[in-house]
Amino acid sequence: MEIQKEMLAEHFRRLEDAPKSGEPVVYTFVPGNLNELVRSFGALPVFPEINALQSAMRGKSAAYIASAEKAGHSEDVCSYVKCDIGMARSGNVGPTGTRLPRPDLLLLSYTGCYTFMKWFELLREEYDCPVVFLQIPYQGDGSITPGHRAYVARQIRETVIPALERLTGQSYDEGRLRESLARSARAEEDLVAVFESALQRPSPIDAYFGAVYYVGPIFSAFRGTEQGAEYYRTLREEVEERARQRLGPATPSGVLTDQKYRLVVEGPPNWTHFRDFWKLFSDEGAVVVASTYSKVGGTYEFGFRHDMEDPLGTLADYCGGCYTNIDLPGRVRMLADYVERYAADGFVIHSVKSCNSFSAGQLTILREVEKRTGVPGAFFESDLVDPRYFSPANLKNRLESYLQMIEARRRAPAR
Repeated sequence: MEIQKEMLAEHFRRLEDAPKSGEPVVYTFVPGNLNELVRSFGALPVFPEINALQSAMRGKSAAYIASAEKAGHSEDVCSYVKCDIGMARSGNVGPTGTRLPRPDLLLLSYTGCYTFMKWFELLREEYDCPVVFLQIPYQGDGSITPGHRAYVARQIRETVIPALERLTGQSYDEGRLRESLARSARAEEDLVAVFESALQRPSPIDAYFGAVYYVGPIFSAFRGTEQGAEYYRTLREEVEERARQRLGPATPSGVLTDQKYRLVVEGPPNWTHFRDFWKLFSDEGAVVVASTYSKVGGTYEFGFRHDMEDPLGTLADYCGGCYTNIDLPGRVRMLADYVERYAADGFVIHSVKSCNSFSAGQLTILREVEKRTGVPGAFFESDLVDPRYFSPANLKNRLESYLQMIEARRRAPAR
């Protein structure tokens, strides 16, 4: 956490200085981002949804959302969008207190969330700058086909790269990109080792709340950088040492070594009350051993690694394989696999009001995972960054009732 805080602070300082330093700025999104390619051109990435969630964790999102709604945005619009638009209209001061520069390019690599497209239309109106839309085919049949892969790689070659060349005045350097992809693969290998440490008891990590800190650099500006690779090497060493000492993860309730319940979680966290939400679980001795949210920027546990030998093809595979681009049966299989492989006592679906990309079909997912695994599920509701939809008493009651039901099943005589 300390290393990550320093990395992010330095990144935001560079962004604030970009108008003076001349470093180009590219706004893009987490799922399916082309960070290795963007940074190979010497450009700095900005991630609007990360700005929104960090603003929420710092208590700033309510005012930004109110500003966006006052400007005419519906209460039902994704709260990430409204937070970002409100932030832009309030001086575009980022979550660390530094002013964010205007984008020189909007790079949308659409991956399973139609809201992203409307979001970038709004940003285009706000900033009046060039836009590149990388179209990613949805995994309608549950896999990335060769045609999908070729289609995305062609767009990267014929549309994205020329746009970055025009923006930066630099020519595409495939050697530099290959080096970056090799660093990404090293970081991905270390991150998977961190996630899989939850297979043991007690788990040395929390794979949902704690995973927010584990995935931050790789899902954002640092995938493909030497800084990012070093971060994941250090993280893996720290987690492996905790595992050797049989320590649980650090939580708001202290080190959670006495782990009564092993859970799998589907859906993004609530960011406005992140520590309170986490504490509801840790106070009950519940540790999350696997989650789908921690795969929103890459499903590395299932074998994908960036391949330096096929730069554009591997970028196409990455864009198509992010969690929100996986069909409903694929999400069911992933959750069922997690429940069984990590020997979970239960699984929780956290449905967020304004995120259709995650929430659509979650009740079907709940029923199907219960049917496949025989493990009971729970369904909670709040929101991403809108504090009006977080009810701690309601969530606490639901979680306590759910864990009591798990406990009763444990004590029931075998039939």
